[in-house]
Amino acid sequence: MIDNKLPLELNDAQIAEVLAGFGIQASSDHLFKIREYISILLKWNRSINLTSITSPVEIVARHFGESMFASRLLAMENCRLADVGSGAGFPGLALKIICPNLRMVLIESNRKKSAFLSEVVRSLGFADVELITSRFEEMRPEAGSFEIVAARALGGFPQLLRWAKQVLTARGHLLLWTGGEDTIRIMKTPGWIWSPAIRIPESQRRFIVTGRPSP
Repeated sequence: MIDNKLPLELNDAQIAEVLAGFGIQASSDHLFKIREYISILLKWNRSINLTSITSPVEIVARHFGESMFASRLLAMENCRLADVGSGAGFPGLALKIICPNLRMVLIESNRKKSAFLSEVVRSLGFADVELITSRFEEMRPEAGSFEIVAARALGGFPQLLRWAKQVLTARGHLLLWTGGEDTIRIMKTPGWIWSPAIRIPESQRRFIVTGRPSP
């Protein structure tokens, strides 16, 4: 049984207001799932290090808002997305909430974090979500397996770029949540067509970078 009472009594109106700052219009189902998710996250965070942010308002903004914001930049419904280094499920499961027809593969090498992700998927009743407990470098998916590869707060960009180029469809996209210096460095990588970096709302130094492999 999930404890629905959140610290600081974050209500639906507050969640919706925070998400509106990221251009997200949250339905009652979205709000319910976010509240459930935060309850599970804070419960598990007592035992394993999932997030250093413990204020529900900040969790909604930094984790859900920043993740869901990507759905405004790229059409995602009915796509197959690989969330590399999923961690606590961001951006992958946050995007699954706002884009329920998104087919999701969560790639997370840490077994305890994988157990947490499995609990969230089960408790929120997500369909079309596959969880792989492995490092992405050790996976060998077929070419063209994904329309979208996404990664947030993940280092090792050269390896990720090489891997993404192998597994994306011909017109697939890579989505990266980056800081300022990484943004400049990544967008100089040859072999990719990069869109202008988009600054994340409520942030001065964090961006979303979107690219696709050159033909």
